[in-house]
Amino acid sequence: MKVEMRTTDFLDRALDLYSDVVGVIADDGTEYTYAEFGERVDRLSNVLADHGVEQGDRVALLAGNTHYFLESLYATNQLGAVFVPMNYRLVGEEFEYILNDCEADTVIADYEYAAEIEKVRDSVPAEHFIGYQADDIEGDWADYEDLLADASTDAPERPDISEDDDASINYTSGTTGDPKGVVRTHRTEHWHALVLNQHHEIEDDDVYLWTLPMFHCNGWGHTYAITGTGGTHVCQRAFDPGETLRRVREYDVSFLCGAPTVLNRLIQFHENNPDVETSGANEVRLATAGSAPPKASLEAIEDDIGWRIIHLYGLTETAPIITTSNSPRRLAERGRGLKTFQGSETLCTDVRVVDEDGNDVPRDSTSMGEIVVKGNQVMDRYLNKEEETHDAFNARLPGYFHTGDLAVMDEDGMISIQDRKKDIIISGGENVSSIEVEDTLYDHPDILKVAVIPTPSDEWGELVTALVVPKEGVDLTAEGIEEFAREHMAGYKIPRRIEFVEDLPETATGKVQKYQLRQDYWEDEERLIG
Repeated sequence: MKVEMRTTDFLDRALDLYSDVVGVIADDGTEYTYAEFGERVDRLSNVLADHGVEQGDRVALLAGNTHYFLESLYATNQLGAVFVPMNYRLVGEEFEYILNDCEADTVIADYEYAAEIEKVRDSVPAEHFIGYQADDIEGDWADYEDLLADASTDAPERPDISEDDDASINYTSGTTGDPKGVVRTHRTEHWHALVLNQHHEIEDDDVYLWTLPMFHCNGWGHTYAITGTGGTHVCQRAFDPGETLRRVREYDVSFLCGAPTVLNRLIQFHENNPDVETSGANEVRLATAGSAPPKASLEAIEDDIGWRIIHLYGLTETAPIITTSNSPRRLAERGRGLKTFQGSETLCTDVRVVDEDGNDVPRDSTSMGEIVVKGNQVMDRYLNKEEETHDAFNARLPGYFHTGDLAVMDEDGMISIQDRKKDIIISGGENVSSIEVEDTLYDHPDILKVAVIPTPSDEWGELVTALVVPKEGVDLTAEGIEEFAREHMAGYKIPRRIEFVEDLPETATGKVQKYQLRQDYWEDEERLIG
């Protein structure tokens, strides 16, 4: 029997089995059972339908980790519309690009971030603007809670949704500067959530704390996985280590996620406040992704704070999880050092490391190749980018998605990333296109040449670093460059390290030799990434 895989299945199961369970705890502490949460989802679906949202339309959301992020996701998907969560760290012109690229019909925004949308409102196709706490937003925004209060509680009639229909579009930094809209279907989201459940050990008594931004791949899929399993979502609008530990104790949190930056801030807070309790009644596990945590961080989290770390690897295009080092068998054999690897392939996922000709490299922990992946959780396509989509699935090994990450593989199938083929910097868990930063800085009237590269950082993993050649006779300062960048791009993309150089090494054709520049900064490191 074949049954269509839809994202709505997860909330349907929660309502069927756990309607009386507290499913969502809002940032302000308000508790919603799954029945109450489901009613709010239905109300919002009816609001969107009244605003003309139909199957296939795009609904864009700009919010922190909030209950209404979860409501907006399910309300959109059960109408057969497409959910577009946006990074709240972006600025107006970046939102303008995204909203035009996805042709958003409706925008829902939090009062804290809506001003950036208001700046470009007349330049985007959306006709309806809904604000959470709209009284705190300048401009003409309908209030989210007022609309829900007046809406019908009847479950909307769902259209015929296919598992191959688009469910969400997540934007990631593109190596050419323009963000890429990663389109995922109901099937890819559904399948990924099942894989996530398996490898993150999610059960119906889990209490999940939202420290990971929900907009990141829809919260790494936990928006679906926690809901469908019947766990409890605890929302925290923005990360703060002291507030995180308070919620862990108050709500008996059992599971949370965080980029390496989150780990570092928790460790620092605990070192400065050693008497603060770090858990409630439940044991705590923490999933982290991207750069492998250093052994010192592993020891601090697991021995001092007392939480168990699960390490995973993936990309926005892969939903994200495709590998994990969460293997009790291998941990027993090889010890905790295993968690510094990106790990081995997840269930029903084919992960390979291949050379330029598409052949598997030897599993000798030395031979390097590109990570490629085939699996049901891999994206459908890049929105409006046919050529980039074709290249992503055909560069070295046709039929596999090419990650752009260069790695070695050991005899147990564990991969360890060594370098990055794409011109991307991963700083504090955020992808930054070095090309985009360079393009922006080249607009500065006093900059002759610039190269943007990652340099090592204990706190951020990789630091966005700009090497600048000023024009002759100008008085150019790092502070001036930062100020200029801040006017044109999100804060996390701004170079935190700016160095002035006389010239940049170039090939005979005038291309900057970034590899040489990076080697100068990473020569004392084990690999060329953070």
